[in-house]
Amino acid sequence: MINLDAADPAGLAAFYSQVLGWEVLHSTAEYAMIGDGSISLGFGLLPGYSAPGWPQEAAPKRFHLDFYVDDLEKAEAQALALGASKPAEQPSPDRWRVLLDPAGHPFDICLRS
Repeated sequence: MINLDAADPAGLAAFYSQVLGWEVLHSTAEYAMIGDGSISLGFGLLPGYSAPGWPQEAAPKRFHLDFYVDDLEKAEAQALALGASKPAEQPSPDRWRVLLDPAGHPFDICLRS
């Protein structure tokens, strides 16, 4: 299980459940969790949460998630429609894209080899 800090745990769980197609297992204002039956992502309320940002980090980056996809354009469009944003700086846009979730955590969508 992986836990992420958040200002809005329920909102972040809803975002990632749609991005990944996973079920929301628990959702309150203080804590939310999604899962696929083998792994879970939890989102815990952190008062005063500040997003790390990317590529210029306002606060230290704590982690980033990589998700492998078959179609970068389709996965990017889906994530953006669900509330992600795309920073202008992209290190290798042919192979992977850096996106920011609604809380500002960076995550990558990577072309499956």
